[in-house]
Amino acid sequence: MDQTELPPLEGPLNGPDGGLPVPDPVIRMPLSAQDRASDANEQDNQAVSVELMRDLSLLPEPVQRMRALIIESAMSGDPERLRALLGKGPTATRLSFGEIDGDPVSYIRAISGDGEGLEILAILIDLLNAGFVRVDADGPDEAFVWPYFAAVPLESLTPPQRVELLRIVTAGDVEDMKAYGAYNFFRIGITSDGAWSFFMAGD
Repeated sequence: MDQTELPPLEGPLNGPDGGLPVPDPVIRMPLSAQDRASDANEQDNQAVSVELMRDLSLLPEPVQRMRALIIESAMSGDPERLRALLGKGPTATRLSFGEIDGDPVSYIRAISGDGEGLEILAILIDLLNAGFVRVDADGPDEAFVWPYFAAVPLESLTPPQRVELLRIVTAGDVEDMKAYGAYNFFRIGITSDGAWSFFMAGD
């Protein structure tokens, strides 16, 4: 997406504390023992290529800008404010593993628990205030992903990290994720050049 088309920064850039998880997140069936082993190997391999980060000043300027614009738009309470950031065509923000029907802002309203999109706006703010990971550092597919739980085995989380996770999802969701084998709530990806790559749930 052409970053010159982004609206200017205005208003506060930091969201409130607390979480507002989707009532029924995407939870799949528990993995078999074989699948768990395969998934564990994939996570071990992925751990080599990701870097857990918290310092926002280390983000490239285009990434900082896009993150700030998403938070600003979400804090407005108007899902329509996201439209300019979602983009169009082949470079549009991916909102689902499959194709979505119709307008992306309408889709955001449809998957929001309140039916108006406000819950999704709250989730965006919560995710972007969490720790994040740098994927494919300095490589052609370098990107920054929120929250870092998307790239870290849940069993390895420390008590403080589990508290962070529970600010985003419920304890019941965490247990379901452990049964599934991975974090599968919403995650956000922004490429190193500042394009909003995806906002999806699942794994």
